[in-house]
Amino acid sequence: MLTPADDAFRDKLARDLPPATFREATEGYLQEPRGRYRSAGGLLLAPATTEEVSTIVRAGAAQRVGIVPYGGGTGLVGGQVLTDGPAPVILSLERMSEIRQVYPSENILIAEAGAILAHVQEAARDADRLFPLSLASEGSARIGGLLSTNAGGTGVLRYGNARDLCLGLEAVLPDGSIWQGLKRLRKDNTGYDLRNLMIGAEGTLGIITAAALRLHPHPAGIGAAMLAVPSPQAALDLLALANDRMGGGISAFELMHRQGFDFLTEALPDIRQPFDTPPDWTVLIEIGLPAGLGPDSALEGLFETAAESGLATDGVIARSEAQRKAFWQVRESIPAANRHIGAVSSHDISVPLSAIPDFIARAPREIAKIGQFRINCFGHVGDGNLHWNVFPMPGRRREDHEDQRNAIKRAVHDLVDALDGSVSAEHGVGRLKVDDLERYGDPAKLAAMRAIKTALDPHGIMNPGAVLAQV
Repeated sequence: MLTPADDAFRDKLARDLPPATFREATEGYLQEPRGRYRSAGGLLLAPATTEEVSTIVRAGAAQRVGIVPYGGGTGLVGGQVLTDGPAPVILSLERMSEIRQVYPSENILIAEAGAILAHVQEAARDADRLFPLSLASEGSARIGGLLSTNAGGTGVLRYGNARDLCLGLEAVLPDGSIWQGLKRLRKDNTGYDLRNLMIGAEGTLGIITAAALRLHPHPAGIGAAMLAVPSPQAALDLLALANDRMGGGISAFELMHRQGFDFLTEALPDIRQPFDTPPDWTVLIEIGLPAGLGPDSALEGLFETAAESGLATDGVIARSEAQRKAFWQVRESIPAANRHIGAVSSHDISVPLSAIPDFIARAPREIAKIGQFRINCFGHVGDGNLHWNVFPMPGRRREDHEDQRNAIKRAVHDLVDALDGSVSAEHGVGRLKVDDLERYGDPAKLAAMRAIKTALDPHGIMNPGAVLAQV
């Protein structure tokens, strides 16, 4: 049974922590971006060191006070907001934002968990290196949260998820002990891999305080193109063709439906779009090639072959860095336009690549059994991850369909499960998908997860109610 972070608990911590640690829990800490989850409040603490994190967690373990880690607040599944139960500690990592060290010759950067992703990218650039994790919220998302959710983004096809970009961790475990796992090793077979256990655990097994991140050399030549394709199957065939021609040179391969461009026109008309009349399906492809290979000529050759094969009907190749960034602005503005319109139900799913056309064809038919809706499908088709979001028809609001939301989510997730996919591709489980994990998760895996949680966090203080249902 958990107890609240009350005045007595605060007073006890005040004897061990500097005054700057204590902050007011303003609105930004109490609500997640989609407005689905809101916290009743809690004791907001912003430690400046790993030792201060340890002090807080040790006190929470002793007093059975829940601790909710808070990074940049950009999570989309409610993992950063405790909606019920005794008031917790909201533990913000925002003051732990230092880039501790960069090792260019080793392609490694050491960053504290509160470092903002864009700042990590900048530190890597200053060392003539690339940190390739990239997503729309990179100006506010923090490294600890990105690792805790095993974030994906646009570069997964080439560089992998956040898990693949991390070599070592420093973390505070649920009893307050500090795990000094901040190693810069690519090979370390000394027993269980706690690093991979902590990554993706969403703060339920401890608090990441720093990470050794993997850097990459900058590709010598970068190119991008927007290509109109006749269908999702054509997009997959185009991806296979591009892989055959360029191998590991493809950095991103994004699929966008016309509905996303229509939402941009409605919500963000200042965003310049690549086509006067948006096609039904568009692919954004970015490549990065070694010295001596021209990305523009490679993309021109790809388009010519794709057009001859019926895989592309139109295309625009970026002729400058500004135009390449403009292409990405279109793609990365789609979520903002979605928020303006207001989704009834949003889905972050993945299916095997060959199942993508089947899912895209069948899912609207399932939703049509529930009602009339607009669907915006976009995402990282190169790694099988789609954002398949359901919106009200013009003139209606998402609130008008609140009673249908669960049925929509169930229909989509049932289909994903039938196609051997995942109902959480890159956003995590949080609190939004706890019931989905119970419904679709493998029983043996769930039993092992509960056993691990009980062993490491016997009092259930770490992000209670996230990922696994409280018992």
